Amino acid sequence: MGWTATLLASGPARKALGLLLAAATIALFLLNLRRAGERAGRLAERLQTSETTHEIQRQMLDAASRRPADRDALVERMRNGQF
Repeated sequence: MGWTATLLASGPARKALGLLLAAATIALFLLNLRRAGERAGRLAERLQTSETTHEIQRQMLDAASRRPADRDALVERMRNGQF
C-alpha cells in the first residue's frame, strides 16, 4: 500500500493518471454516442416501415369503400365499363 501512495504522489504519475482518465472518459463518450446513433437509426427505420404500412392500409380502405355493394352493382359497373 505504501508504494502506491508514493507512486501517486509523484508529479508525472499523477499527470499520466489524469491523462488516462481523460482518454477513458472520451472513449466511453464516443462509444455511447455511437450506440445512440445506432438506436436513432433503428427508430427511423421503424418509423419509415410504419408509415409505409399505414399508407398501404389507407389505400386498401379507400379501395374497399369504393367497391360495389352487391353483385348487381358489380354487373352494372362492368356493363358501363367503369370497373
